[in-house]
Amino acid sequence: MVTFIICLVILIASYFTYGYFVSKIFRNNNNEEVPSKRLFDGVDYIPMPAWKTFLIQLLNIAGLGPIFGAILGAAYGPVAFLWITLGGIFMGAVQDYASGMISLYNNGMSFPEIVGKYLGLTTKQIMRGFTLFLMILVGTVFMAGPAGILQNLTGINGTIWLWIIIAYYLLATLLPIDKIIGKIYPVFGFALLFMAFSILGVIFSGNYSIPELTFSNLKNMNSDTISYPLFPTLFVTIACGAISGFHATQSPMMARCLTSRKQGRPVFFGAMISESIIALIWAAIGMSFFGNVKELNDVLAANNWNAANIVDTITSSTLGKFGSILAIIGVVAAPITSGDTAFRTARLIIADFLHIDQRKLIKRIYISLPVFIVALIINSVDFDVIWRYFGWANQVLAAMALWAIAAYLIINRKPYLFVFFPAIFMTFIVSAYISGNNGIGLNYNISIIISILISIVIAAIFYKRYKNTDSPIYRRIGKER
Repeated sequence: MVTFIICLVILIASYFTYGYFVSKIFRNNNNEEVPSKRLFDGVDYIPMPAWKTFLIQLLNIAGLGPIFGAILGAAYGPVAFLWITLGGIFMGAVQDYASGMISLYNNGMSFPEIVGKYLGLTTKQIMRGFTLFLMILVGTVFMAGPAGILQNLTGINGTIWLWIIIAYYLLATLLPIDKIIGKIYPVFGFALLFMAFSILGVIFSGNYSIPELTFSNLKNMNSDTISYPLFPTLFVTIACGAISGFHATQSPMMARCLTSRKQGRPVFFGAMISESIIALIWAAIGMSFFGNVKELNDVLAANNWNAANIVDTITSSTLGKFGSILAIIGVVAAPITSGDTAFRTARLIIADFLHIDQRKLIKRIYISLPVFIVALIINSVDFDVIWRYFGWANQVLAAMALWAIAAYLIINRKPYLFVFFPAIFMTFIVSAYISGNNGIGLNYNISIIISILISIVIAAIFYKRYKNTDSPIYRRIGKER
């Protein structure tokens, strides 16, 4: 367990070391009140205690991502530990913290508006549509999935469950954030942590052999290396445990609820590190529960790569009936809690775009009803192909978030290279993914070369634009200030 323990210790230590370093860079000396107090509206801008915003943020960004993604990523072998640890610290936690703090400094501004402010008006329009569609897609998928699971568990028709879930989503989208989300999210957030640390106890008390990361194991151990090459597939498979663009859309929601700027590090950076720890634990049990990584690949293939079955097997075998209950809660509640915040985020994106005040319920209904109508239309379509590219689209959001954060840092004359290089890396990943077997279908080596060139060109254009202080974007932001 040496590799696993080292990674676990590094993740915990990073909050106090790298997290402190990043928070010092993003520290804003402006003494203005936080948006939750200055712009209080009783709906979205509501002060909440730090422990509650932390648990809500954790469940917002996590759901089943650090469990299912980690199990599927474990099929690649112990190299997954490296990505979860380094990606979680140097990319995911930085993205989540920065997007939350930039939003905090800009009156709780939503993600597309942040991207537009620092990357330009054209990018803003593209990201508004792109992010809005992705939020509706996430909400739609997490309507149908849980409804099917509940049908299997109860025998009640899935259509009935679907409408019950839609009714809940509508309430969670319309009501003030402290009425439903503020009450049930902390409970499920605690359940997510409890399940992970229960599995951690199983790992330390059981007879498990977790593979070590050695030079001989520093390779792709997936059973189908042609269809699932290490670069870029692993970095899309494990998203929530390392870096996920969806997180950047969620941090602004909690930025509207912080009661102090000092809460940024525990709520944003801390929640992401916690999620990486959860992913690390599930990757470890995934690699060891069935004997080794090869056996995990065989079991996943036999289950049609359905991680839910693997989670159910692990929890019921190690934690008994209580574990089965936790697994059911996770498999049903976690996606639902991702779905409702996705729809709520969609409402906020539209409200910010159209400058519609959200204090009155009728205005929230005007915005939300079209969103749910679109979701129902999508739900009636076989979108297996669309879902295939959801992971890629999610990481495109991550790359865009990193570029926007780098731009913010340069414009504000702060150190930026610690975000600039991760932005280049994620640009390479999404370019390689869409140009390779999972997208256009180019030869692997050719797709890698093209992706490197794309990343270099984008980095060069970015550097030239933002290092020139006479650029129009500096004048525009100067006027906004």
